[in-house]
Amino acid sequence: MIQARKRFDVWTNLSLLIFIFYILFLALPLFTMLFKSFYNGTTGELSLAYFTKFFSKPYYLNALWNSMKVTVSVTLLAALIATPLAYIMSTVKIKGSSAIQILILISSMSAPFIGAYSWILLLGRSGVITRFMKDTLGIAMPDIYGFTGILVVLTLQMVPLIFMYVSGALKNVDQSLMEAAESMGYKGISKMRKVLLPLITPTLLAGGLLVFMRALADFGTPMLIGEGYKTVPVLIFTEFISEVGGDDGFAAAISVIVVLFATAIFLLQKFVANRKSYTMSALNPIEAKKKKGLGNIAAHIVIYTYTLLALLPQLYVIYTSFLKTSGRIFVKGYSLDSYRQAFDNIGDVIQNTFMLALSAIVIIILLAVLIAYVTVRRRNALTNTLDIFTMFPYIVPGSILGIALLITFNDKPLVLSGTAVIMVVAFVIRRLPYTIRSSAAILHQIHGGIEEAAISLGASQMKTFFKITLPMMLAGVVSGAILSWVTIITELSTSIILYTGKTRTMTVAIYTEVVRGNYGVAAALSAILTGITVISLLVFLRMTGKKEFTL
Repeated sequence: MIQARKRFDVWTNLSLLIFIFYILFLALPLFTMLFKSFYNGTTGELSLAYFTKFFSKPYYLNALWNSMKVTVSVTLLAALIATPLAYIMSTVKIKGSSAIQILILISSMSAPFIGAYSWILLLGRSGVITRFMKDTLGIAMPDIYGFTGILVVLTLQMVPLIFMYVSGALKNVDQSLMEAAESMGYKGISKMRKVLLPLITPTLLAGGLLVFMRALADFGTPMLIGEGYKTVPVLIFTEFISEVGGDDGFAAAISVIVVLFATAIFLLQKFVANRKSYTMSALNPIEAKKKKGLGNIAAHIVIYTYTLLALLPQLYVIYTSFLKTSGRIFVKGYSLDSYRQAFDNIGDVIQNTFMLALSAIVIIILLAVLIAYVTVRRRNALTNTLDIFTMFPYIVPGSILGIALLITFNDKPLVLSGTAVIMVVAFVIRRLPYTIRSSAAILHQIHGGIEEAAISLGASQMKTFFKITLPMMLAGVVSGAILSWVTIITELSTSIILYTGKTRTMTVAIYTEVVRGNYGVAAALSAILTGITVISLLVFLRMTGKKEFTL
């Protein structure tokens, strides 16, 4: 009797409640979408008609191939750029390194489609750089649209993610290993390839997976800068939303194919990472040292050039937000007209963004703390299954989750479509893993004996958790919560599917203003969003006392 009572303690009940939440808002929508993909709305029978249609027409297969080409290219290019950058920052003393790391992080925290919009203003057919090169130097710039533009935008957006992962991993590499490699004749690139890369491979794969999934899910960038270079998220959106010829069953079938493809990549990454994992104890971690001569100059040039290039889109958007406009066209002179229009005409979207994001982040923090605790401290069949569920949002692109939620909760008994609730649920499901991951990581570093000692002195399990464990977890919780917050307020792929006139967010408003050609208001809203992001990161650094942000 005592064992049964112990087995069904408060943590088991909480685990069951969270498990039901995931069943209702993740498993059920995905299962409904799977059923919808096999259900023929015309005949009312189950069939493979939608899948046959997809694989029999080159148009649809080209979209899948385009997505694969983009995601693989972006992931490889981001890793090739980020790894040397992180190595230079970790081994060479760069002037203003703390500020540079924050700036690099800020460059990744805006919505990717804003980067696409910025590069159109800079390198589009009538872009500032394009006109300058043609009119002044007589040089015709290469086309920024299509695959090239998508690759440039997403790579610059994703490099900081791998940079943060690799920077964190390099702090756990012992300097003595590097010294031993040098004593054996390995220097420069050979030392990095033979010794350092194998040690950080699991971390590099983890960062690469995150980049791959985000590039695969991105909707706004190919829509704005693709110009006919159709990817799967764009195809799904078109099939689901289109009033003429749109078919939610076919959109569901494409979504199932994407989820299966993403799952295969995820499992492959896990398999390779497990085979390449190493255990290290960095008693003498790598430290940045002051260099002299050409090496020092080259290191500074590389870091400063990349940082400027990464920030250029956001800086130019902020600059254009202060330009005068005549209708929808920028003219000479400066004013705050774009900001006035932004607040007067669509000021409610700023309020919507904050209300939805705040609601989501409160739920995320609560769930993340509980999930991290039960999956780390209370491991059993239920919590192991819950741990697997929490990983699924990495695999499911935002537009697909949005479609799945709409299909599931569009009819009785639970009608959520068109409400703020369905958007909050989507944000929570999508961005919860960031806070879970950081909370669990710090919990692994807290010795369980501290809690056992408190319980042995008469404290209850819940009192021990709230008085002892939770305060020690706060740094990790805040770290993940800030990342979740920033990704929520810059979310587009889910919002564009779920929003209504009453729940429109800043990213949706920016996207629609860009599509309409109202660049002044779009720039003003983008600048406001960037400001919110910067403030969020500064608050995080202030609260944690850190000088940098690593994953």
